Amino acid sequence: MMEIDGSYGEGGGQILRTAVALSLITNQPVTVTRIRARRPNPGLRAQHVTAIRTLQSISNAEVDGLSVGSPQVSFHPGVIKGGSYTFDVGTAGSITLVFQTLLLASLAASQPLQLHVKGGTDVKWSPSWDYFANVFLPLVSHIGVKAEVNLKRRGFYPAGGGEAFIPIHPVKECLPFQVEEFQTYRMVEGNVAISKLPDHVSRRIKHVVVKFFLPHSM
Repeated sequence: MMEIDGSYGEGGGQILRTAVALSLITNQPVTVTRIRARRPNPGLRAQHVTAIRTLQSISNAEVDGLSVGSPQVSFHPGVIKGGSYTFDVGTAGSITLVFQTLLLASLAASQPLQLHVKGGTDVKWSPSWDYFANVFLPLVSHIGVKAEVNLKRRGFYPAGGGEAFIPIHPVKECLPFQVEEFQTYRMVEGNVAISKLPDHVSRRIKHVVVKFFLPHSM
């Protein structure tokens, strides 16, 4: 079994998420130790548990050490099966980080997946929903990943309460992808999302953003 030190480099949750997804793709068991060891709240957080539990459910994988706060996880991959699945991260755990893990693992899927995840859509230390939908997904589409997103409700810290659906289609072939040139854009679009706040808050945010971009002729 491969063993990976989860405290290597930045030592964040990305090591864990990538390790278990690649374990599923390559059919090679993996143990991740010292998970987030140097973080103020080391070990597994809710979104990590949900991401791994989701992979476990869609593939009948065997997992040891899967609980919030656990410093070590062993993952014995199974075979991904299609179907519809619903998971709740709990409170404001990141939905987008869960989806990131699943999209990587879906490269090994032979049948479509329908995923419904509840949690936080726009929370600290994770990609916002708009980044995930408008930047990340178009980028990975170049390697063959086919997924649509349906945001039902946003969820913010600390209550969460967000919901999103994502159908994932099997990838027939994983394509190479290389960025060779960058385009220059003169227009920026954005969304201001608020929850249980008066409308003037969103107007103030919009005013500050527009004021920032005006000197750049955008």
